[in-house]
Amino acid sequence: MKKFISLLLFFSCFFFIRHAYGFDIKGLQPVAPYGVFSTFSADSLKKGQYAVGVGVEKSGEPDFFRYLFQYAHGINERIEFIATIPYVDRWNNTKSGVEDIALGVKHRFIDETKYTPSVAYMVNTSIPSGKEVFSTDGRAGAGLIISKRVGPVSGHANIFYEKAGLSKLEDEVSFAAGFDFSAAHDFKVLAEIYGRKSHYSDSLDDLEGRFGYRFMTTDYLYTTVGVGVDFKNRSPEYRITLSITAILPVEKKTIKKVYEEDK
Repeated sequence: MKKFISLLLFFSCFFFIRHAYGFDIKGLQPVAPYGVFSTFSADSLKKGQYAVGVGVEKSGEPDFFRYLFQYAHGINERIEFIATIPYVDRWNNTKSGVEDIALGVKHRFIDETKYTPSVAYMVNTSIPSGKEVFSTDGRAGAGLIISKRVGPVSGHANIFYEKAGLSKLEDEVSFAAGFDFSAAHDFKVLAEIYGRKSHYSDSLDDLEGRFGYRFMTTDYLYTTVGVGVDFKNRSPEYRITLSITAILPVEKKTIKKVYEEDK
């Protein structure tokens, strides 16, 4: 009987750990309109501008909600500070709490020309502040970002490397490629593919396609809606996202008046 109870406890713990440590970590995310969904753009906020964003994400299999709080600040015309605070609600209908707070600095060191793309690098870290089941005890990493505009289409490609604070976790490598198509002055079509070898695997275990739209609601407000579909039968199987971002301070537009002299 004791052996049976011991085995039962072992497999129960194994089942919990397997699912807990397979959690879909969000990490640092771009603020609109300087990115697609998780794909960063090499462009950044102007000096003195800052962005504040909120978002909600509904994932299925496992079922949970995630709320995002974002902030970015243009240090100068080439350097931008970014922060992301993700909060998970009812993961597997049992767990809720904050993930590790993610911070990063993006520096564009090559500007775009007619024939060449703009290139930026990013260094980032996560503060070990999340609930245990959603935390890697902090992370540190770096990545490369490439962007190029051709007509109404802007394309972006990223690759990132992350090392977790917990020594038992694998190093993470992720890649993303996406584009935004300016269908109108205040409307863009978005698409990206995102892949990752996560901290919980030694091979590619996440491959997802994401599609959506971005509306310029006002001169300073951006609304982004999207859906993500899993390509590798991993969790989550799908996700639906909505985010709203404000770029401040609002730029004042000067109106030039033209006066015609009476002949």
